[in-house]
Amino acid sequence: MEISVDRERCLGAGMCALTAPEVFDQDTESGRVLLLNAVPSPTQAPAARKAAYICPSGAITVTGPRPAADELSVGAGGANSGPAGRSGG
Repeated sequence: MEISVDRERCLGAGMCALTAPEVFDQDTESGRVLLLNAVPSPTQAPAARKAAYICPSGAITVTGPRPAADELSVGAGGANSGPAGRSGG
């Protein structure tokens, strides 16, 4: 799994930093997303997928293998049930 962010698209809502603080932070000046870890560990992956799903601007992209069955239980609707192109493999 690999994460990428589009800082220009980011609205600065901060949901990613709240959901996966080991993977995302916010720029103190602009409030936009900062990617701390582009390749999250297996324990960080579920929260990173959830952050991509709930990002209101779609600024977070997840690429790589589909999540394991136990990762799908993260949050309402599963961590990988978002719109096409926002997360998945």
